[in-house]
Amino acid sequence: MELWISQASTRVTYMIVVLLGILVLLRTNGVECRRHRISDRLEYPAISCRAHSASLEDFGGVGDGITLNTKAFKAAVDHLSQFSLQGGSQLIVPPGKWLTGSFNLTSHFTLYLHKDAVLLATQDENEWTVIEPLPSYGRGRDTEGGRYISLIFGTNLTDVVITGDNGTIDGQGEPWWRKFRAGELNYTRPYLIEIMYSQNIQISNITLMNSPSWHVHPVYCRNIIIRGLTILAPVTIPNTDGINPDSCTNTQIEDCYIVSGDDCIAIKSGWDEYGIAFGMPTKQLVIRRLMCISPFSAVIALGSEMSGGIQDVRAEDIIAINSESGVRIKTAVGRGGYVKDIYVRRMTMKTMKWVFWMTGNYGSHPDNDYDPNALPVIENINYRDIVAENVTMAARLEGISGDAFSGICISNVTIGLTQKPKKLQWNCTDVAGISSSVTPQPCDLLPDQGPEKIMACNFPEGNVPIENTKFQMCSYMSQNL
Repeated sequence: MELWISQASTRVTYMIVVLLGILVLLRTNGVECRRHRISDRLEYPAISCRAHSASLEDFGGVGDGITLNTKAFKAAVDHLSQFSLQGGSQLIVPPGKWLTGSFNLTSHFTLYLHKDAVLLATQDENEWTVIEPLPSYGRGRDTEGGRYISLIFGTNLTDVVITGDNGTIDGQGEPWWRKFRAGELNYTRPYLIEIMYSQNIQISNITLMNSPSWHVHPVYCRNIIIRGLTILAPVTIPNTDGINPDSCTNTQIEDCYIVSGDDCIAIKSGWDEYGIAFGMPTKQLVIRRLMCISPFSAVIALGSEMSGGIQDVRAEDIIAINSESGVRIKTAVGRGGYVKDIYVRRMTMKTMKWVFWMTGNYGSHPDNDYDPNALPVIENINYRDIVAENVTMAARLEGISGDAFSGICISNVTIGLTQKPKKLQWNCTDVAGISSSVTPQPCDLLPDQGPEKIMACNFPEGNVPIENTKFQMCSYMSQNL
């Protein structure tokens, strides 16, 4: 047990070690990069390297933290999009504070942030376009109607990389949080990064902070790699989720450090009748080497919007500190859909309210048109090799009457309690499964199978396809130095 905890802690060290690269501004097709000559070489790992490169300054960008650079970003992406079929392109954001509104990405494109570059989201609400709600949600997440477009947005794209030398994207969300709490927003708050209907996406080695709402939201996408992110939000602000894969297939999230006012990872697939009709599940998801702090929410949440289904989620080598719950399944009557084939192992938790939490009465419907006969299926949920300390309550497992959550397996778990723990440690209703070598002893609905069944809870041996992705070391030399 001590060996795998040590190994997990060593791995987590890597998620806050960002790639040390050297920034260079290059010239391509008549566009020259002259002002910030940091070095003559830039290197970083990526799913694709690019043949063309330019700097934001070449399109009139001013990194003084005051000048609005939305037009510069849009002009840069528009210019570089012409190289989509000619080896692709990258836009370098050099040192400085770059105030901007929302801008779209293009295919076969890399957005690279220098370590001393900070993208500042404008706080002027008038600079944010309102777009239609997601079809699998039927309305905005915060309120009825549309939603403000995300700061960095893209749809129907192929081969996109957002990366850097740990440069920063700051959502400056305080005005949004204040208006949300006061009920003064007409539309749903924007996210920092949202990519829709796209494939072959990499988001890596950057710091994201203070998003108005969710930080990273891939939706209706496939083949996604998210790695080496630092995500920071005030722990008292609701809906500042870290990473929310939503109706996505073949996704890998690894080596991330997240401090959040909501779920660090929230796995979703649509809301009630809208998610059922859209019918796009999230599946083949790998999460590993994650460190999370979330005092009022979960390290990993499945739902509550899970009406399109969630299947084959594998999480391992997770560290949770001062968080409400480790893994939480959130659903309700009317959701329909399913959460099944969930595998979690090697978690270390310190100071938790609950280690395990399943909720079948989450509520929160988009409208009153949901089907009360649409019952979710929750089955084959596996937890093993977990150590927790300073815990208030081991588990709160609440299924749905007449729709029990089944196939729950919990093994090789040691939970140390706080000095003032709950008298009832396992609160179980409408669930079925087994346990083995779990302390404190689980409820009668999870009967102990004895120490010989300590490895009973499955964890798949093979890889999901995204784990076989090969990275290239991309290298560019300036022609101007």
